[in-house]
Amino acid sequence: MAPQIDALEALKRLREGNARFVAGQRANFPLFSDDKREKLLSGQQPFAVILGCSDSRVPAEIVFDQGLGDLFVIRVAGNIVAPSQIGSVEFAVSQFGTRLVVVLGHSRCGAILATIDQLRRGGSSSSANINAIVDRVKPSIQGLMETDLVNDQDALVCSAIRANVRASVAQLRHGSAIIERHIAEHGLMVVGAEYSLETGEVEFFDD
Repeated sequence: MAPQIDALEALKRLREGNARFVAGQRANFPLFSDDKREKLLSGQQPFAVILGCSDSRVPAEIVFDQGLGDLFVIRVAGNIVAPSQIGSVEFAVSQFGTRLVVVLGHSRCGAILATIDQLRRGGSSSSANINAIVDRVKPSIQGLMETDLVNDQDALVCSAIRANVRASVAQLRHGSAIIERHIAEHGLMVVGAEYSLETGEVEFFDD
């Protein structure tokens, strides 16, 4: 396989792909084809890892106008970071040499709304599994509940979405010796981003 592209080139590809998506265009090269599928039988070399939310309205390949073999996508409600997500990222950067990891949050995130609701009223969900997700979101937004943002639900949700993304970025950057080594020695970048359900645009931040 050809050498992996660096993180900045990978970020550029994602920006360009999202711009095409927003404009209602598609890449002028085939994203899906029998020929491409057959070439991928011998292996894969995704140029970016996307840790995104399970929300059906945020499919990474479509949002970034990418095709078969381009993205290594990990999806979990609330784009949280747990051991299985860290392990998945470690696998991609170690096995495929992928140089860019994006934690992709999105507007109107149900996991964020559920967490805010629990923090407001107290208590927990009747599902221990849902609580496991909410409990991972809580630390990143608990402090926001002690600010004036509690008086503006829309502003609170927007801030909470970004705080949760930044928390996941920090956990990936500093919660794995393998990822830390690839950042230090191989130019791996872990960045945050937010997808707007309203406009289709992805805004990258937290460089």
